[in-house]
Amino acid sequence: MKSAVQTRPRAAAAASDLAELVKARLSLLTLATAMAGFALGVREVWDWLLLSATLAGTALSAAGAAALNQWWERAYDGLMKRTRQRPLPAGRMASSDALVAGLVLSIAGVACLALFVNLLSAALAAATIVFYILVYTPLKRVTTLNTIIGAVPGALPPLIGWTAARGSIDAEGLTLFAILFLWQMPHFLAIAWLYRDDYAQAGFKMLSEDDESGAMTGRQAVVYSLALLAVSLLPSVFFGYSAFYFYGALALGVGFTALAGKFAVSGGSIPAAKALFLGSIAYLPLLLGLMVLAR
Repeated sequence: MKSAVQTRPRAAAAASDLAELVKARLSLLTLATAMAGFALGVREVWDWLLLSATLAGTALSAAGAAALNQWWERAYDGLMKRTRQRPLPAGRMASSDALVAGLVLSIAGVACLALFVNLLSAALAAATIVFYILVYTPLKRVTTLNTIIGAVPGALPPLIGWTAARGSIDAEGLTLFAILFLWQMPHFLAIAWLYRDDYAQAGFKMLSEDDESGAMTGRQAVVYSLALLAVSLLPSVFFGYSAFYFYGALALGVGFTALAGKFAVSGGSIPAAKALFLGSIAYLPLLLGLMVLAR
Protein backbone atom coordinates (compact mmCIF):
# COMPACT_ATOMS: atom_id res chain seq x y z
CA MET A 1 0.00 0.00 0.00
CA LYS A 2 2.80 2.40 0.91
CA SER A 3 4.53 1.67 -2.40
CA ALA A 4 1.37 2.47 -4.34
CA VAL A 5 0.92 5.72 -2.42
CA GLN A 6 4.52 6.70 -3.17
CA THR A 7 4.13 5.78 -6.84
CA ARG A 8 1.19 8.11 -7.44
CA PRO A 9 3.05 11.33 -6.54
CA ARG A 10 6.00 10.22 -8.69
CA ALA A 11 3.70 9.49 -11.61
CA ALA A 12 1.96 12.83 -11.16
CA ALA A 13 5.32 14.63 -11.05
CA ALA A 14 6.50 12.83 -14.20
CA ALA A 15 3.25 13.73 -15.99
CA SER A 16 3.65 17.35 -14.91
CA ASP A 17 7.23 17.42 -16.20
CA LEU A 18 6.15 15.91 -19.51
CA ALA A 19 3.40 18.52 -19.85
CA GLU A 20 5.97 21.24 -19.19
CA LEU A 21 8.42 19.70 -21.67
CA VAL A 22 5.86 19.78 -24.48
CA LYS A 23 4.53 23.21 -23.40
CA ALA A 24 1.01 21.88 -23.06
CA ARG A 25 -0.64 25.28 -22.64
CA LEU A 26 1.06 26.67 -25.74
CA SER A 27 0.11 23.51 -27.62
CA LEU A 28 -3.54 24.19 -26.73
CA LEU A 29 -3.26 27.59 -28.42
CA THR A 30 -1.72 25.88 -31.46
CA LEU A 31 -4.62 23.45 -31.54
CA ALA A 32 -7.12 26.30 -31.29
CA THR A 33 -5.61 28.09 -34.28
CA ALA A 34 -5.47 24.85 -36.29
CA MET A 35 -9.12 24.17 -35.50
CA ALA A 36 -10.03 27.71 -36.53
CA GLY A 37 -8.19 27.19 -39.81
CA PHE A 38 -10.11 23.97 -40.38
CA ALA A 39 -13.45 25.61 -39.54
CA LEU A 40 -12.74 28.47 -41.94
CA GLY A 41 -11.63 26.10 -44.66
CA VAL A 42 -14.67 23.80 -44.56
CA ARG A 43 -16.92 24.43 -47.55
CA GLU A 44 -20.10 22.56 -46.62
CA VAL A 45 -20.13 19.43 -44.44
CA TRP A 46 -17.73 18.89 -41.54
CA ASP A 47 -15.72 15.68 -41.63
CA TRP A 48 -15.28 15.00 -37.93
CA LEU A 49 -12.83 12.14 -38.43
CA LEU A 50 -10.70 14.39 -40.62
CA LEU A 51 -10.83 17.12 -37.97
CA SER A 52 -9.82 14.63 -35.26
CA ALA A 53 -6.85 13.43 -37.30
CA THR A 54 -5.85 17.04 -38.05
CA LEU A 55 -5.92 18.02 -34.39
CA ALA A 56 -4.10 14.85 -33.31
CA GLY A 57 -1.34 15.33 -35.88
CA THR A 58 -1.01 19.03 -35.08
CA ALA A 59 -0.90 18.38 -31.33
CA LEU A 60 1.79 15.72 -31.67
CA SER A 61 3.86 17.92 -33.98
CA ALA A 62 3.58 20.93 -31.66
CA ALA A 63 4.50 18.82 -28.63
CA GLY A 64 7.49 17.35 -30.44
CA ALA A 65 8.75 20.75 -31.55
CA ALA A 66 8.42 22.12 -28.01
CA ALA A 67 10.34 19.18 -26.55
CA LEU A 68 13.13 19.51 -29.12
CA ASN A 69 13.32 23.25 -28.45
CA GLN A 70 13.74 22.68 -24.72
CA TRP A 71 16.31 19.97 -25.36
CA TRP A 72 18.31 22.37 -27.55
CA GLU A 73 18.10 25.27 -25.11
CA ARG A 74 18.43 23.34 -21.85
CA ALA A 75 21.71 25.03 -20.88
CA TYR A 76 20.37 28.51 -21.64
CA ASP A 77 17.09 27.83 -19.83
CA GLY A 78 19.16 27.18 -16.73
CA LEU A 79 20.42 30.77 -16.87
CA MET A 80 16.99 32.41 -16.80
CA LYS A 81 14.78 32.81 -13.74
CA ARG A 82 11.56 32.03 -15.57
CA THR A 83 12.86 28.79 -17.13
CA ARG A 84 15.47 27.39 -14.74
CA GLN A 85 12.85 25.16 -13.07
CA ARG A 86 11.91 23.43 -16.31
CA PRO A 87 12.50 19.65 -16.21
CA LEU A 88 15.83 19.64 -18.09
CA PRO A 89 17.75 22.52 -16.44
CA ALA A 90 16.37 21.46 -13.03
CA GLY A 91 17.70 17.92 -13.58
CA ARG A 92 14.34 16.18 -13.24
CA MET A 93 14.56 14.69 -16.73
CA ALA A 94 17.47 13.27 -18.72
CA SER A 95 18.30 15.20 -21.89
CA SER A 96 18.36 11.95 -23.89
CA ASP A 97 14.79 11.21 -22.81
CA ALA A 98 13.67 14.68 -23.93
CA LEU A 99 15.41 14.24 -27.28
CA VAL A 100 13.78 10.86 -27.91
CA ALA A 101 10.38 12.18 -26.85
CA GLY A 102 10.72 15.18 -29.16
CA LEU A 103 11.73 13.08 -32.15
CA VAL A 104 9.05 10.43 -31.59
CA LEU A 105 6.27 13.01 -31.12
CA SER A 106 7.38 15.01 -34.16
CA ILE A 107 7.56 11.98 -36.44
CA ALA A 108 4.24 10.67 -35.13
CA GLY A 109 2.54 14.02 -35.75
CA VAL A 110 3.76 14.36 -39.33
CA ALA A 111 2.96 10.70 -40.04
CA CYS A 112 -0.56 11.11 -38.66
CA LEU A 113 -1.21 14.04 -40.97
CA ALA A 114 0.32 12.29 -43.97
CA LEU A 115 -1.65 9.06 -43.47
CA PHE A 116 -5.03 10.40 -42.35
CA VAL A 117 -5.24 13.99 -43.64
CA ASN A 118 -3.14 14.91 -46.68
CA LEU A 119 0.46 15.36 -47.72
CA LEU A 120 0.24 19.15 -47.89
CA SER A 121 -0.80 19.44 -44.24
CA ALA A 122 1.95 16.97 -43.30
CA ALA A 123 4.50 18.98 -45.25
CA LEU A 124 3.45 22.18 -43.46
CA ALA A 125 3.78 20.46 -40.08
CA ALA A 126 7.23 19.14 -41.01
CA ALA A 127 8.25 22.61 -42.21
CA THR A 128 7.03 24.09 -38.93
CA ILE A 129 9.18 21.71 -36.89
CA VAL A 130 12.29 22.06 -39.05
CA PHE A 131 12.05 25.86 -39.26
CA TYR A 132 11.34 26.22 -35.54
CA ILE A 133 14.17 23.95 -34.39
CA LEU A 134 16.89 24.32 -37.02
CA VAL A 135 16.40 27.95 -38.04
CA TYR A 136 14.63 29.98 -35.36
CA THR A 137 16.12 28.31 -32.25
CA PRO A 138 19.83 28.74 -33.14
CA LEU A 139 19.22 32.27 -34.48
CA LYS A 140 17.94 33.40 -31.08
CA ARG A 141 21.57 33.84 -30.02
CA VAL A 142 22.70 35.34 -33.33
CA THR A 143 20.32 38.08 -34.49
CA THR A 144 17.50 40.21 -33.13
CA LEU A 145 15.56 39.30 -36.28
CA ASN A 146 14.88 35.88 -34.73
CA THR A 147 11.48 37.08 -33.49
CA ILE A 148 10.34 37.89 -37.03
CA ILE A 149 11.78 34.60 -38.30
CA GLY A 150 10.14 32.65 -35.48
CA ALA A 151 6.76 34.14 -36.34
CA VAL A 152 6.76 32.09 -39.57
CA PRO A 153 6.43 28.62 -37.97
CA GLY A 154 4.16 30.15 -35.35
CA ALA A 155 1.72 31.18 -38.08
CA LEU A 156 1.62 27.81 -39.86
CA PRO A 157 -0.77 25.79 -37.59
CA PRO A 158 -3.93 27.56 -38.85
CA LEU A 159 -2.72 26.92 -42.38
CA ILE A 160 -2.37 23.23 -41.48
CA GLY A 161 -6.04 23.26 -40.47
CA TRP A 162 -7.00 25.17 -43.60
CA THR A 163 -5.22 22.77 -45.95
CA ALA A 164 -6.69 19.79 -44.09
CA ALA A 165 -10.17 21.07 -44.97
CA ARG A 166 -9.42 22.48 -48.44
CA GLY A 167 -6.50 20.40 -49.67
CA SER A 168 -4.82 23.51 -51.08
CA ILE A 169 -3.55 26.98 -50.19
CA ASP A 170 -5.26 30.07 -51.58
CA ALA A 171 -5.40 33.80 -50.88
CA GLU A 172 -7.88 33.41 -48.02
CA GLY A 173 -5.67 30.84 -46.33
CA LEU A 174 -2.63 33.08 -46.75
CA THR A 175 -4.56 35.96 -45.18
CA LEU A 176 -5.17 33.78 -42.13
CA PHE A 177 -1.42 33.03 -42.05
CA ALA A 178 -0.66 36.77 -42.25
CA ILE A 179 -3.02 37.53 -39.35
CA LEU A 180 -1.26 34.99 -37.14
CA PHE A 181 2.16 36.21 -38.26
CA LEU A 182 1.44 39.85 -37.46
CA TRP A 183 -0.34 39.06 -34.18
CA GLN A 184 2.77 37.36 -32.84
CA MET A 185 4.92 40.47 -33.13
CA PRO A 186 3.25 42.73 -30.51
CA HIS A 187 2.70 39.60 -28.40
CA PHE A 188 6.38 38.66 -28.37
CA LEU A 189 7.59 42.26 -28.18
CA ALA A 190 5.69 42.55 -24.90
CA ILE A 191 7.25 39.30 -23.65
CA ALA A 192 10.71 40.43 -24.76
CA TRP A 193 10.34 43.62 -22.73
CA LEU A 194 8.97 41.90 -19.65
CA TYR A 195 11.84 39.40 -19.58
CA ARG A 196 14.60 41.44 -21.23
CA ASP A 197 17.04 40.91 -18.34
CA ASP A 198 16.46 37.16 -18.41
CA TYR A 199 17.00 36.99 -22.16
CA ALA A 200 20.20 39.05 -21.87
CA GLN A 201 21.45 36.73 -19.13
CA ALA A 202 21.04 33.75 -21.46
CA GLY A 203 22.61 35.54 -24.42
CA PHE A 204 19.43 35.71 -26.50
CA LYS A 205 19.30 38.55 -29.02
CA MET A 206 15.93 40.23 -28.64
CA LEU A 207 14.49 43.29 -30.38
CA SER A 208 14.39 45.04 -27.00
CA GLU A 209 18.08 44.38 -26.29
CA ASP A 210 19.45 47.87 -27.02
CA ASP A 211 16.26 49.74 -26.17
CA GLU A 212 16.80 51.34 -22.78
CA SER A 213 13.56 53.34 -22.69
CA GLY A 214 11.22 50.91 -24.43
CA ALA A 215 10.39 53.53 -27.07
CA MET A 216 11.70 51.49 -30.02
CA THR A 217 9.98 48.33 -28.81
CA GLY A 218 6.75 50.27 -28.34
CA ARG A 219 6.94 51.83 -31.81
CA GLN A 220 7.40 48.42 -33.39
CA ALA A 221 4.45 47.07 -31.43
CA VAL A 222 2.30 49.91 -32.78
CA VAL A 223 3.46 49.37 -36.37
CA TYR A 224 2.70 45.65 -36.26
CA SER A 225 -0.63 46.13 -34.52
CA LEU A 226 -1.67 48.66 -37.20
CA ALA A 227 -0.61 46.21 -39.91
CA LEU A 228 -2.59 43.50 -38.14
CA LEU A 229 -5.64 45.78 -38.00
CA ALA A 230 -5.45 46.37 -41.75
CA VAL A 231 -4.95 42.71 -42.66
CA SER A 232 -7.70 41.56 -40.30
CA LEU A 233 -10.21 43.56 -42.36
CA LEU A 234 -9.28 41.87 -45.65
CA PRO A 235 -11.68 38.91 -45.19
CA SER A 236 -14.59 41.34 -45.38
CA VAL A 237 -13.11 43.26 -48.31
CA PHE A 238 -12.16 40.29 -50.49
CA PHE A 239 -13.72 37.09 -49.16
CA GLY A 240 -17.31 37.98 -48.37
CA TYR A 241 -17.18 38.05 -44.57
CA SER A 242 -20.11 39.93 -43.06
CA ALA A 243 -20.29 43.51 -41.80
CA PHE A 244 -20.58 41.95 -38.32
CA TYR A 245 -17.04 40.63 -38.75
CA PHE A 246 -15.72 43.88 -40.26
CA TYR A 247 -16.84 46.08 -37.38
CA GLY A 248 -15.92 43.48 -34.77
CA ALA A 249 -12.41 43.12 -36.20
CA LEU A 250 -12.12 46.90 -36.42
CA ALA A 251 -13.07 47.32 -32.76
CA LEU A 252 -10.65 44.59 -31.65
CA GLY A 253 -7.86 46.02 -33.77
CA VAL A 254 -8.35 49.55 -32.46
CA GLY A 255 -8.33 48.25 -28.88
CA PHE A 256 -5.19 46.19 -29.45
CA THR A 257 -3.44 49.12 -31.15
CA ALA A 258 -4.40 51.37 -28.24
CA LEU A 259 -2.65 48.97 -25.84
CA ALA A 260 0.44 49.02 -28.06
CA GLY A 261 0.29 52.83 -28.17
CA LYS A 262 -0.02 53.04 -24.41
CA PHE A 263 3.08 50.88 -24.05
CA ALA A 264 4.93 52.98 -26.65
CA VAL A 265 4.42 56.22 -24.67
CA SER A 266 4.83 54.66 -21.22
CA GLY A 267 8.61 54.87 -21.02
CA GLY A 268 9.05 51.13 -20.66
CA SER A 269 6.29 50.65 -18.08
CA ILE A 270 6.00 47.05 -16.94
CA PRO A 271 2.23 47.35 -16.29
CA ALA A 272 1.77 48.68 -19.85
CA ALA A 273 3.79 45.79 -21.26
CA LYS A 274 1.72 43.32 -19.22
CA ALA A 275 -1.48 44.93 -20.48
CA LEU A 276 -0.29 44.55 -24.07
CA PHE A 277 0.62 40.91 -23.45
CA LEU A 278 -2.74 40.11 -21.83
CA GLY A 279 -4.52 42.05 -24.54
CA SER A 280 -2.82 39.92 -27.19
CA ILE A 281 -3.99 36.77 -25.41
CA ALA A 282 -7.58 38.02 -25.49
CA TYR A 283 -7.42 39.43 -29.03
CA LEU A 284 -6.56 36.28 -30.95
CA PRO A 285 -9.37 33.92 -29.83
CA LEU A 286 -11.89 36.77 -30.11
CA LEU A 287 -10.84 37.56 -33.69
CA LEU A 288 -10.72 33.91 -34.75
CA GLY A 289 -14.12 33.35 -33.15
CA LEU A 290 -15.51 36.29 -35.10
CA MET A 291 -14.06 34.86 -38.32
CA VAL A 292 -15.66 31.47 -37.74
CA LEU A 293 -19.06 33.01 -36.87
CA ALA A 294 -18.98 35.34 -39.86
CA ARG A 295 -17.76 32.72 -42.33
